[in-house]
Amino acid sequence: MHDIDTSLLRTFSILAETKSFTRTAEKIGRSQAAASMQIAKLEQLLDTQLFSRDKRNVTMTPDGEKLVGYARQIVLLSDSLISRFKEPDMQGEIRFGSPEDFATFYLPDILANFSKAHPQVALNVNCDLTLTLITAFENKEYDLIVIKQNPGDLYPGAQPLWRERLVWVGSGRAGQDTDFQDYIQKNSPLPLILSPSPCVYRARAIESLDAHRVEWKVAYTSPSIAGTIAAVKAGLGVAALPRKMVPKDLQPLEAGLGWPNLEDSELCLLARDENDPLIAGLSDYIQRNVSFNKKN
Repeated sequence: MHDIDTSLLRTFSILAETKSFTRTAEKIGRSQAAASMQIAKLEQLLDTQLFSRDKRNVTMTPDGEKLVGYARQIVLLSDSLISRFKEPDMQGEIRFGSPEDFATFYLPDILANFSKAHPQVALNVNCDLTLTLITAFENKEYDLIVIKQNPGDLYPGAQPLWRERLVWVGSGRAGQDTDFQDYIQKNSPLPLILSPSPCVYRARAIESLDAHRVEWKVAYTSPSIAGTIAAVKAGLGVAALPRKMVPKDLQPLEAGLGWPNLEDSELCLLARDENDPLIAGLSDYIQRNVSFNKKN
């Protein structure tokens, strides 16, 4: 039997996310050659190739795809174990707010492991739209919130987590190989599935279409990511979603086929009092672990 060094899985998880040995090396604080050697060692241990590499691209192989979920869970549990013994015991309540899609896709395991590491901390979690969360935060209703912002245009004091790549998504008549001009000739004005205002994804979709002078209409409105996806699957229209939140049975619509580009969105953390050990503890835990919990 062979044990796997958690540091190898950590490097693998980061490379799976960044798809760049340079950025991975920066994140783990080692040289690019050292990061490459860690991946090679893991591949040798598992007797399989985890990444396909050329001069420009790094992509996961099918075996890499099989490993990534296990690797992220092991890294999360390892960090949770160390936190349980190394960090001081904390107790109290944290009022935490997050957009619904972020909370659904990325936070469950992170918050669960934080709670296991700090059983005396009560997490009071609520989901809402970004601008609503900011208003409540300014009214001192939250201790820590996740917000969506324009990249580089951060709310004062916000800590960036990562950028979301937004894509158009459709179903039925709007499949992966659908040419944009062909689609709008048959479906004009363009039917949109949007979240209620204010919403970053909604703004991105409208801004892109207006910039390209495309006529559009709101065909369906849903406050939840689940409702949006259901409406897309039903063929009611197209939506703008983060690439990583697109279900496997839906396909992103290719920009190469004329679909207008969508600007990225940036997810950030905003803390009420960074000197408060409870707030700082959860904030740091999310920042350290969120990259390992992103779904492909």
